[in-house]
Amino acid sequence: MTEGPLNENELEWLEETLMTYGHDESVMDVSELDGMLTAVLSGPVVVEPDRWLVAVWGGEKHIPRWKNDREMNRFLDLCFKHMNDIAERLSDYQDQFEPVFGENDVDGKSYTVVEEWCFGYMRGVALTDWSMLPHSLQADLDAIALHASEENVERLETFTEEEFHDSVEAIRPAALRLYDYWSANPQQPTTQQPVINGTKVGRNDPCSCGSGKKFKNCCLH
Repeated sequence: MTEGPLNENELEWLEETLMTYGHDESVMDVSELDGMLTAVLSGPVVVEPDRWLVAVWGGEKHIPRWKNDREMNRFLDLCFKHMNDIAERLSDYQDQFEPVFGENDVDGKSYTVVEEWCFGYMRGVALTDWSMLPHSLQADLDAIALHASEENVERLETFTEEEFHDSVEAIRPAALRLYDYWSANPQQPTTQQPVINGTKVGRNDPCSCGSGKKFKNCCLH
């Protein structure tokens, strides 16, 4: 593989940064970020960095006021490095693709936590139009959405331990099938979608990705 995954220290730093600058509308941890980036890479059209980076923070008005350029650049570098690792696994090493689920220890027993990843995935889905997904694959998207809605909490509580385990096991193959479909059937974007709040970015305006550079020198290209 070209770069490989983030190491433990990089993941911890990324997690701490998301939590430090996060809020109710933003991505709050690495698991949710991993899910969102997986969906961004798996969708019907390419999502430019200036859109998904803004979506990470829940909109332009929530982009962090970084302590310094070093902090901002490290965050961007780690996001892109992690995204490249996901992309390589999805396209070339699917047997090595593993969603970054969380874990929770209760009474000495470890449980897999998938909600954050699934919330992130559906956040990524919302950035583009998935309405052309064939009915035969809707069940795969539903398998992920099942764990991404507070409305489904009561339903999940009725699951037996086996049923819940099966619902978790269904997420990874569902994500791979969705990637494979859109990879083989990319859609042509009709119009340029606005960046979250609809504000048009001028060529000489600061780039909305938070790099500090002018838009024309950053994500415009």
